[in-house]
Order: sequence, then structure tokens, then C-alpha cells
Amino acid sequence: MVITQHQEAGLLTLTLNRPDALNAITTELLVELGHALEKAQDPAVRTVLLTGAGRAFSVGQDLKEVQVRQESFKDHLRHYNRVIKLLQQLEKPVLAAINGAAAGAGFSLTLACDLRLASEGSFVTPAFSRIGLVPDSGMSYFLPRIVGWSKAFDMLTFSPRITAEEAFEMGIVDRIFPADTFQEQVRAFAMELAQGPTLAIGLTKQLLRRSGSSSLDEMLDLEAQMQDRAGQSQDHQEGLKAFMEKRGARFSGF
Repeated sequence: MVITQHQEAGLLTLTLNRPDALNAITTELLVELGHALEKAQDPAVRTVLLTGAGRAFSVGQDLKEVQVRQESFKDHLRHYNRVIKLLQQLEKPVLAAINGAAAGAGFSLTLACDLRLASEGSFVTPAFSRIGLVPDSGMSYFLPRIVGWSKAFDMLTFSPRITAEEAFEMGIVDRIFPADTFQEQVRAFAMELAQGPTLAIGLTKQLLRRSGSSSLDEMLDLEAQMQDRAGQSQDHQEGLKAFMEKRGARFSGF
């Protein structure tokens, strides 16, 4: 299997599992990842953590596959696009744990996640321009929304190697953890999130996704709809009860 899955207490960890190839992406890997993300819609899954096996997150498309496949780039990208849409459409938090290099489409996968957690010593790079290609898998959508148009153009044109610390300063990375305790700290962070009000967090994710293409009136209406849904949840009732009783809430995600 090129995607391994581990589920524990509401946290589903999906690991790109081609460590000998630095988790270079193949069609097989994309198909397996897509299936796993579809299953992640299960209400028992409250947070998804995406990471890579070994010393890299992913160095992007496996160029050996590109050289032998017969389909066009456009046809091939349908596999990537399905995964990117599934990551965005999940109504629950999705985290990328960047344990090493995240390059090209590997970087794109992290950008499609809601938060990026990086190990000290890791780095990201667009990479596409180095082989005469344009960004794909959503990179041209996500990156300028994070760093701004001019900075995104600079990065996509020159494909620099951006350290975890530089990525944090630019807003690309949200947390940095020491390399020697990275797996433990990421798991603790993800577990804490999985025990939170994940229904409300998922609805918040959808609001943010819509905000860039909606008017104020549209967002006010959508907020009211989402708030109505959240307000009828067990989590809201538990949150109110916990507040009144001056204790920590025990959210269920429902």
C-alpha cells in the first residue's frame, strides 16, 4: 500500500508511503489517497492528519511515471484535482505534517490542507518552473491567497527552497516543532483538535472557503445558516453546559 491509515480517538492519520522514492506521487498513490479521503467523511473521523513516511513529505510527481505514461497532462491532473477538492470539501480539520521536503505537487497537497505543521529542517518549494511547467494541483489558487500576488509570482517564477522558518514568517506554515519530537508533538496537536468542537470547526472551514468569492450580504446569510446548524448541535449544548458548570467541555463532534 502506498497510503497507510491509522485511526485513533477521532484522529485519522494518512501517510504517503513511498519512502524510498521520497514519497514521489504516482497515479496509484493519488487513487488510494482519494479513496481514503472519501472514507474520512465518516463522522467517527474528526480530524485528518496527512504526512509522509521517512525523511520527506513528498517531492512531488514521480517523473519516471511522467516519462512512460501515455495520457496528457490535462487527463493526468484529474487525479490530483480530485484529491485537492476532497481535502477542501471535508467538513473537518485537515492538517499537513511537513516532516521533510514538500516540493511541487507535494507542496500543493500541503497548501490544500487547513493548517501546515512543519519540522525544523524541513522545507517547501514550488519546483514547477525548474522543469518548465506551470503550477498545478491548486498551487496558483492557494499560494497567492496566503502570501499575496507579487510574492506568489516571485516564488513560482524562481522556485526557491523555503525553510520552515521562512515559511512560518510568510504565513505558509502555521507551527514549527523540533525535529526530534516532531511526530509526538504533531500527534498531540492533532489529538487536541480532534477532541474540539469539530462540527463547528468544519462549518467555519466552509465559511472561509466561500468568503473569497462572496459578497458581504452573501456571507452574512451563509453565517446565519451555518450558525443555525451549529446552534442545534450537541456540541453547542455541551459547550453551554460546561461554561455554566465552569469545567472543560467534552465535545463529541455532533
